[in-house]
Amino acid sequence: MERKPNITLSSLDLDRIESLLEKNNSQFPGRDALEAELDRADVLDPAEMPANVVTMNSTVRFTMLESGKSSTLTLVYPKDMDGSADRVSIFAPVGIALLGLSVGDEFKMPSPTGQVTVRVDDIEFQPERAGELHR
Repeated sequence: MERKPNITLSSLDLDRIESLLEKNNSQFPGRDALEAELDRADVLDPAEMPANVVTMNSTVRFTMLESGKSSTLTLVYPKDMDGSADRVSIFAPVGIALLGLSVGDEFKMPSPTGQVTVRVDDIEFQPERAGELHR
């Protein structure tokens, strides 16, 4: 079994995601995976969050290594999904996988053609780095 990269969450993000899960009693694809990620995360105060970690509302550039294709997405809560192609929900498999990763981390995820390896290349915006600690 492949070892997953360590992940770090802010206590604010953790509280908000757990609250969403409590309110959303229905199952959704990936719920178990999201709960497992929350359980294994290192948790820090938002003011202590390293600038190279993907947090909620971060804009992340990543590359699918097999194809070399790069994408940029902003990780958002479901209520902030507005149909934009540049946003991904924390309830989506890609959102679950990105949360808490650091620049340089790689992870494997399923795709229509099998598995793809994704590398986090840059965090173009992170709320904590911008001083938005209580968003």
